Amino acid sequence: MSVNIYYENDTNPKLLADKRICVLGYGSQGNAHSRNLADSGLNVVVGLREGSKTFDKVKSQGLEPVEITAAIKSADIICFLLPDTAQPAVYKQYVEPNIKPGAAMLFAHGFNLHYGQIIPKPENDVIMVAPKGPGKLVRDLYEQGQGVPCLCAVAQDASGQAKDLALAYAWGIGGARAGVIETTFEEETETDLFGEQAVLCGGLSALMKAGFETLVEAGYAPEMAYFECIHETKLIIDLIYQGGLKKMRHFISETAKYGDITRGPRVVPPEAKQEMRRILDEIQDGRFAREWVLENQANLPVYHALLRKDEKHQMEQVGAQLRGMMKWLGE
Repeated sequence: MSVNIYYENDTNPKLLADKRICVLGYGSQGNAHSRNLADSGLNVVVGLREGSKTFDKVKSQGLEPVEITAAIKSADIICFLLPDTAQPAVYKQYVEPNIKPGAAMLFAHGFNLHYGQIIPKPENDVIMVAPKGPGKLVRDLYEQGQGVPCLCAVAQDASGQAKDLALAYAWGIGGARAGVIETTFEEETETDLFGEQAVLCGGLSALMKAGFETLVEAGYAPEMAYFECIHETKLIIDLIYQGGLKKMRHFISETAKYGDITRGPRVVPPEAKQEMRRILDEIQDGRFAREWVLENQANLPVYHALLRKDEKHQMEQVGAQLRGMMKWLGE
């Protein structure tokens, strides 16, 4: 299935010329979006709760901090760059009572919209611009005259210009320099959750732990197990990041390459793909979202217990010791 990809020439930045943009959240993405938008000549404020410790930081970076209610009331675009878990309460308490008719709501991830945790008013545009990289990279590449590719989507088009507004915003943060891929809130949310759970975080961490435990249980030194199953993962991932499997296989030995193509499918057999399909089903039908919402409402008992368990894993203890030998890693 082909997708639409847009670049700077496809955008109309003039749509934002007279608009006031309110950013909610000043973490990695909020910081980068705010500064990039301001450097693109746009009118940006950062909405903060009264007495927020972030006030001075925002001001020191040349941006305007404004009390959250006042910021929302005056905004033409309200950007939700808060953690997913914080967004519904902020929407209910501050945004819903104060958003102007005709203002747009912008998200960088579709979880709360897709799963009904936030239900916007019908008179407001609802759009998404999601950079496919961390906030630091979004900022660093912008300053270098480049950009991080973005996804864009429209959930509500009350104005008739929602898509153009999203593309103009992507221009403002530098994403249109690299390319803006059109998607939907549903597709972005479900593929993002699946990637995190089955491959990037869940799958990879489980694979590394299983490899480490297999070698240690067979009598090999934990330090050797750590280097072979965890530390060197970065070397392989960097090569794939730069040029796919082809580049990675160009730089490894013939022995490693043969082991890759003959033993890899045994570690991730068809049964693993079937489990991935079940994980995707839970994402698509809302079971994962309901589980996560309920976990938050119960003050995260399972979440914290599982994190503590992994923090005590031998792999983590050995890794901390070995990283202490590698002063070049920094903190």
